[in-house]
Amino acid sequence: MSKPVVLIAEELSPATVEALGPDFEIRRCNGADRAELLPAIADVDAILVRSATKVDAEALAAAQRLKVVARAGVGLDNVDVKAATQSGVMVVNAPTSNIVSAAELAVALMLAAARHVAPANAALKDGEWKRSKYTGIELYEKTVGIVGLGRIGVLVAQRLSAFGMKVIAYDPYVQAGRAAQMGVRLVTLDDLLAEADFMSVHLPKTPETLGLIGEEQLAKVKPNLVLVNAARGGIVDEHALYVALKEGRVAAAGVDVFASEPCTDSPLFEFENVVATPHLGASTDEAQEKAGIAVAKSVRLALSGELVPDAVNVQGGVIAEDVRPGLPLTEKLGRIFTALAGEVAQQLDVEVRGEITQYDVKVLELAALKGVFADVVEEQVSYVNAPLLAAERGVAVRLVTDPESPDHRNLITLRGTLADGTQVSVSGTLIGIAQRERLVEVDGYDVDIEPTEHLAFFRYEDRPGMVGTVGRILGDAQVNIAGMQVARDTKGGHALVALSVDSVIPVDVLEEIREAMDAVSARTVDLTE
Repeated sequence: MSKPVVLIAEELSPATVEALGPDFEIRRCNGADRAELLPAIADVDAILVRSATKVDAEALAAAQRLKVVARAGVGLDNVDVKAATQSGVMVVNAPTSNIVSAAELAVALMLAAARHVAPANAALKDGEWKRSKYTGIELYEKTVGIVGLGRIGVLVAQRLSAFGMKVIAYDPYVQAGRAAQMGVRLVTLDDLLAEADFMSVHLPKTPETLGLIGEEQLAKVKPNLVLVNAARGGIVDEHALYVALKEGRVAAAGVDVFASEPCTDSPLFEFENVVATPHLGASTDEAQEKAGIAVAKSVRLALSGELVPDAVNVQGGVIAEDVRPGLPLTEKLGRIFTALAGEVAQQLDVEVRGEITQYDVKVLELAALKGVFADVVEEQVSYVNAPLLAAERGVAVRLVTDPESPDHRNLITLRGTLADGTQVSVSGTLIGIAQRERLVEVDGYDVDIEPTEHLAFFRYEDRPGMVGTVGRILGDAQVNIAGMQVARDTKGGHALVALSVDSVIPVDVLEEIREAMDAVSARTVDLTE
């Protein structure tokens, strides 16, 4: 078999390729060159990018086999996540790869601005000794306001606490108790603006945060404020900051990010009390290596069909080892459910019972949906777009868990209601040390059969000779029966034959069996890829 193809579209750490290992064919291109990118992405399984490659709707449309876009870094401004989701393409990043580097740069900018490091350095190298001109201020016992107490904000708070600073923070999504455990006092944004001697911004760039620190906010700060933005350009309004610096309403600033990048000509550059860097937050050897290794591991997981903890457009997360064996079984149950139903259900319950409910089993809902739609739609179905496909078709999905499972250690059931009110259900479990898959219930009938590649189900009025009829017709058609289960609700009532066979049952043979049994329904399931 040919190896999956991974396209590296930008310069990445050598450790990235090492982390991918020998199981992939590695190709390279200049992702910033559209004329080179679009043909290069056409037949690859994964693409690794940094910030220069735009993976937009056009690129995704050109990618016929793409399963995963991996961004070796945090920001996803250059990836159209919505278009990727609709295409069933997983998007992953490396959310923790640069947090230490970004936090350290924010502190460095704060210190540099407080002590006039940049202009003093420039003056000295220009032959001027200006000690008195560049008298700075200490951080010790000053108040620093952290705007955004996420992973990077927390690291900055910890480091500045070590400088003897009083730390306050604004973050509407953080509980006061959690902040207090870190020695941080949560305040409103207005209170932070009024109290802070130093301020450091650590928010994601969203419609809500764009321009959050603007003219109105900068009118409320102390004139001795040192403001640092090493998060995302545009959160601090650059024009408002320029005016505040010009009028002496802000003492100094450290800026690593800009609304439009690359930025080589900003009005802010005219001030000696502004220290500026070209978006260096993640630009350390350690951060680049961490990012490359992280996304390489994510690509390996994604291309092996696993859920990826760092996927940004897939619900779920780290999969418990006790839950993982249930994924392929649940996906098969989804495909069997659809075959039995013959249509898409209006309501679908994914019921999980037993010991595994002590873990997060949300991933089993995704696996069920992936199976339900695998044989329904033409596009590739993945953990990424399966919930979207359900929403588009008006399927109400519910995950139901119960630690009690009387008959099996663990039991997974898909139970759905069709448009006419009919209910369809199918259940499976894993047995023994080898965790072998078993189908144990179909539409309320107890069965015990392995869900092999080829299955068939016949419902009929219970009467003698029906098992022989099925065997005879399949034998005449040279279709070998691997396993058979017969179940009934009452003697002479309704019955079900569940079969596993070694090859596909031809349509005409299926119809012959249905007519011979006068079957209420006759369904086959092909579980081959």
